[in-house]
Amino acid sequence: MPTQSESAVTFPAELSTIRDFIRWGISQFHQAELFYGHGMASAFDESVYLCLHALYLPHDFSERYFDTALAKDEKQAVFSLLMRRVNEKLPAAYLTGEAWFAGLPFVVNENVLVPRSPIAELIEKQFAPWVEAEKVESILDLCCGSGCIGIASAYAFDCADVDMVDISAEAIEVAEENIVRHQLEDRVCVIQSDLFENVPPRQYDIIVSNPPYVDAEDMASLPDEYHHEPELGLAAGDDGLDLVIPMLQQARQFLTDQGILLVEVGNSQFALQEAYPHVPFCWLDFERGGSGIFLITAQQLDEFEF
Repeated sequence: MPTQSESAVTFPAELSTIRDFIRWGISQFHQAELFYGHGMASAFDESVYLCLHALYLPHDFSERYFDTALAKDEKQAVFSLLMRRVNEKLPAAYLTGEAWFAGLPFVVNENVLVPRSPIAELIEKQFAPWVEAEKVESILDLCCGSGCIGIASAYAFDCADVDMVDISAEAIEVAEENIVRHQLEDRVCVIQSDLFENVPPRQYDIIVSNPPYVDAEDMASLPDEYHHEPELGLAAGDDGLDLVIPMLQQARQFLTDQGILLVEVGNSQFALQEAYPHVPFCWLDFERGGSGIFLITAQQLDEFEF
């Protein structure tokens, strides 16, 4: 909702159509030097997204209607939302309360990271060729946040049960809301736990995680937008490996013999390779961009010590 001060500010009189406000928003975003790292690639994408949201229009609304003139209250609603993005530097998803991941909508707020992981591409491909989709019966999403990875995996593997884990009670609430939103209560459950601590004894075909992995140096230089996200979901010590190493040490007992562990570590990839130069991590490539995600098999976890 716009603040009192924003509501009192009058939008430029020259702006009339949806296209006018989109163009004006782009100019304002460029002038404010906003950062686009939360699912949107550019000022154009965010301006279109926020304008349509303020007007209660679907995100795929046809551009041929962009020259439609807006009513005064609609202009004020669009203007207020665009100015919040400029003045508060909030990621657009926090302004709308919604983000998209693997083609699916998710409720988000400032208690969870904005979904943006390249892991979405792997889920859409059912983690091929590393698993046989029809044989996947159980999946664990560690450090689940909003639950986007676990829920998207439940869609991709419609015969599998999915457990999701997070240490944050506030994140658990968001994940539970998304489970209900997607009507997956019968196959997806969420557990509050510090990694595997409270996970019941069982073995999974896939363990997937986008944990905190930002090292101290990168945390100190993050753009303003990232500081609205929970630090608990980002910071992972001096080298970014505070959670990844315990995960590697404990994951094997929760994997089937043919299971895989897949973890996003971002820029901490180099610290991990330096720490374990003898381990043959499989670093994955992505058609839509992204890096710093490794895959390791249960058999490899048996072979190496962490």
